[in-house]
Formats: sequence, C-alpha cells, structure tokens
Amino acid sequence: MTATHKVKPSSVSIEALLGQNGDLFKRLLKESLQEVLEAEMTEVVGAAAGERSAERTGYRAGYYQRGLVTRIGKLELRVPRDRDGRFSTELFERYQRSEKALVSALAEMYVQGVSTRKVKVVTEELCGHAFSASTISQVNKGLDAALERFARRALEEAYPYLILDARYEKVRVDGVIRSQAVLIALGIDWEGRRQVLGVELANRESSSSWKDFLQRLRQRGLHGVELVVSDDHDGLKKAVREILTEAAWQRCYVHFLRNALDYLPRKADDDCLQELRWIYARRDIKEAQSDLATWLKRWQARYPKLTDWAEDNIAETLTFYMLPRQHHKHLKSTNLLERLNEEIKRRTRVVRIFPNPQSCLRLVRALCAETHEAWLEDNRYINMQLLREHKKTTMQLAA
Repeated sequence: MTATHKVKPSSVSIEALLGQNGDLFKRLLKESLQEVLEAEMTEVVGAAAGERSAERTGYRAGYYQRGLVTRIGKLELRVPRDRDGRFSTELFERYQRSEKALVSALAEMYVQGVSTRKVKVVTEELCGHAFSASTISQVNKGLDAALERFARRALEEAYPYLILDARYEKVRVDGVIRSQAVLIALGIDWEGRRQVLGVELANRESSSSWKDFLQRLRQRGLHGVELVVSDDHDGLKKAVREILTEAAWQRCYVHFLRNALDYLPRKADDDCLQELRWIYARRDIKEAQSDLATWLKRWQARYPKLTDWAEDNIAETLTFYMLPRQHHKHLKSTNLLERLNEEIKRRTRVVRIFPNPQSCLRLVRALCAETHEAWLEDNRYINMQLLREHKKTTMQLAA
C-alpha cells in the first residue's frame, strides 16, 4: 500500500498520550471502573456486598471477566452477576463509544494509505492488535448508527440559553487537505442542565452554513430560546437574527477583550484592559455603564482607536445584565463551549489529519455524546428558578 501522506515520527506517540505514568493511570482507571460496576450492582439489589438490609431486592451471584479496550491498554474487569439476571451495565458501551471512534479514525488512516508505519504502531499499542478494512467497516457501522440517533434526536424541551461556536479540524477532502468547521450548539434547559444539542461539519463558518445548522435544530424541535451566546462572527450573527428572531444575543466578552488588542499598541498600559475587564464584574447594567463612562474618559486621549471601537461595540457584550445576577458568570462568555472544544482538541490532535469528513465527525460526535451523558447525570449547572422569578419581577415592573 502506498502512503499518500507522511507523518513525522514525533507527531503521534504513545508517550505523549500517557507521559511516564501509563501503569499508574491504567491501575487507577481500572479501580475506578470497578467501583462503578459495584455501585451499579448495589443499586440493583438494594444492598452492598455482605450487607444485611430490609430493602434488599436481590442477591449477588459472583462475577464474570470482561475486557475493556482503552487508549492506555486493555483492562480486565470483574462484572457482577445477580441471581435473577436483572443486572445490566451500560459502562462498556458508553466508555468505548469515544474509544472506538478514536481507534477507528487511526485505523482508517492506515487502511486508506494516509498514514505511516508509526501510526500503525501507535494504533496497535492503543488497542492491542491491527485492524483490517472489514473490521473497520463493522465498527463504524454500529458506531455511526448510534451517533446518528444522538445527532438527530428530537429536542422536546425548551432551551432558554443557547451557546454556539465552531472549531476547525484538518480533513482530507478529494485528496486535498482542508480545514473543516465543526459547528457545535450547547443548550441549558429549564432544569438548569447542560446538553449538547447539535454537532455538524461544514466547509466554513458562513452565514449559509450557520443558517442551515440552526434550521436543522429548529426542525428537530428547538424552541424557547431567550439568549444566544457566541463570538462576533458575521455569518453566525446573521443566521441567529434570521432563525432565532425571538432571542437576545450576547457577544462573548472574552473574545471582545481579545479583539481589543488589535486597537492597542504592543506596549500598551496593562491597566487599560484590566479596567475594561472589570466592567463585566459589576452587579447591574447601571454600574457597568457608569464604569464604562469613566473608562472612556480616562483612556480616550491616550488610546483613541480603542475607546472609539469599544464605545461602538461594547453594548453587544453587556446583554447578560438582563439575566439574574447569579447567571452572569455562566452566560457572559462562551467558556462552557470553549472547555468542550479544548477536550475535543486534546483528542483530535492525536490524529492530526483526518482521512475523510466522516471520520472527523464520528470522533467529535462520540466525544460530544459522552460529554452530553455525563452532564445529564451531573448536578444541575445553574438554578433556573432564578430566571423564572427574574422574568416575573421584570414583567411586574413593566406593567
């Protein structure tokens, strides 16, 4: 097989993934997963191992061995049994979903001739064996079906808060390496829980690509959006105005402060941006506007380009003041989505260049599905009762 793309030997290494503590990580992961299995069995039978309890609903019946393939090696776990055969765990399916996606992407590179011997070596070290084309096809078939169900599921709840952003991945398209935009939407429902609502691939962040993305969310049932948080991308803003007409827009203040650097000389006074940043920590819009007036007056003569630009654009970053004060820190930026993007980046940089768009979308969706399930099981992210009360008070004052 002739390789069509050369990867430097240092570009993908198992040491980079594990550092010098592979054995320690492997042991800790095995212990943690074993505890999860034991806790699940305790919940099913209503009692811990050896515990006498009037609430007991069943009895343990030993264990059986099952292997779990991870990026740090194969783990042999002891899966509990119960006498009635009621116990069933989703641990293997859920954990291996993103693992299969990563292994699949690496193996697919090798099968399609876009990798080198080094990628094959890493793949074998990650999963314990090489992959044939037929094996890849079978793995992808089952994984893609599950991820398609996740990506196309109906959005039955209302999501008052919506966070949008995109990141770029290197993908081989028709034999040419291109940057593909990964469009992601996160929502916060009325229970205060975070959810991954959509993950799609586009050639670029254009108005049409964002519009199509939002329309598909609408078709799946997206409704009740009251605030959209995003960066200042023109195409995204236009799409939001067209599709989510009922929603207010919050420009990410972190991106705004980064943009401000374009209007400052390299050796600018650090106090200037620090004081601008403080505006976003005020209790309400009146305090923020008062501080803004003071800031403009202080720095106008020294940095006129910055102050003129900020005065024209900063209002877009202060929309979050319409929310309850306890929600400000969560909704004034896209940081929630940025953290997810960092996790995606940590995984996708192992592949570096995806052999095709399908393999890229497969891995990113698998990671997002994993995060989505973890968020649903986690404690609520914010208290949405505060928004209900805030809206009620606002309506009473307006009346």
